[in-house]
Amino acid sequence: MKLQEYRSKEILERHGVPLLAGTTATTPDEAREAARAIGGPVVVKAQVLVGGRGKAGGVKLAATPDEAAEKAREIIGLDIKGTTVKTVLIAPAADIAHEYYLGLILDRATKAITVIASAEGGVEIEETAKTNPEAILRLPLHPLIGLQEHETRRIGFFLGIPAELRKDFAKVMRGLYAAFVESDADLAEINPLVVTDDGQLLALDAKIVLDDSALPRHPDLEEMRDLNEEEPSEIAAREAGISFIKLDGSIGCMVNGAGLAMTTMDLVKLAGGEPANFLDIGGGAKQDKVTAAFKIILDDPNVKAILINIFGGITRGDEVARGIVEARSNLERDVPMVVRIVGTNSEEAKPILAEANLITADSLDDAAAKAVAAVRGAA
Repeated sequence: MKLQEYRSKEILERHGVPLLAGTTATTPDEAREAARAIGGPVVVKAQVLVGGRGKAGGVKLAATPDEAAEKAREIIGLDIKGTTVKTVLIAPAADIAHEYYLGLILDRATKAITVIASAEGGVEIEETAKTNPEAILRLPLHPLIGLQEHETRRIGFFLGIPAELRKDFAKVMRGLYAAFVESDADLAEINPLVVTDDGQLLALDAKIVLDDSALPRHPDLEEMRDLNEEEPSEIAAREAGISFIKLDGSIGCMVNGAGLAMTTMDLVKLAGGEPANFLDIGGGAKQDKVTAAFKIILDDPNVKAILINIFGGITRGDEVARGIVEARSNLERDVPMVVRIVGTNSEEAKPILAEANLITADSLDDAAAKAVAAVRGAA
């Protein structure tokens, strides 16, 4: 789950990271009042969960409250990489002497929380990695003992933090690490971390991505979710307890089990098609869950066929087949459906599917081929 900048700053502030938090606004008038409360030059920043806001015109300086309102009017409603800006952050402006990048990621390659640091802040770290990889430090931390003081000093030396600010930098590094660990984050970054003209070390921008699987432990963080930036289908899937990711293809996939779902998507591509989603319906596959899955899949107008691939272990194939038939009768949209059910009571499922005139397949290769053919026939 990605957090907006102002939410990420709230978490960092809890852990003692020095920053300029600011106030959010959804109208020009609110932006004017926020700037008036700050009482000086401000920056007006679009709150969207994509990079490149500055280049797209989503970050603007304002010297007065009236100018802040005008800048907010220009930014609110702006389309940035397919996302419409609905909220802006009004924060005090800072006179910047130097910018740095500082981040933590959960690096599955090294199986460790890894520090990523660069003295080239203020730009996307991916761009720095392409153009000047030597400017980036990657430092895996011990998974049991975590961040150590000598590692903090090493990072500070690499960045070239002035000697008089190294204690302040240690506070920032410890705060960032604590925020990462205690929030169960996948990523936490400060970009830029700046030294101001008057010698302060401040986090001017922040980004935190949380592990969805850990959110039950953090109801306060779950409340920070910005539903305005999520696909309605993904919201519906979460409410139904279904693992779902929307893709760009035309073949909807309904599968029980994440590994089987990935295999199904691979074979759809191998057969010449494009999957429209990843969907793991989980165990049971009762009618209510099947109905919810169908509606989520068919919410995408690009879906021209659905491939249902169920392996029955504890799940009974005949119960799944009845659930599919009953759920299908309640759908507003009718598209070809290819069904493969193997495992427990799969033989009993076959006459149920045949009676409903559903396309069936015995192998996954056959099912993928039939789904691709159904899409081409509907084109």
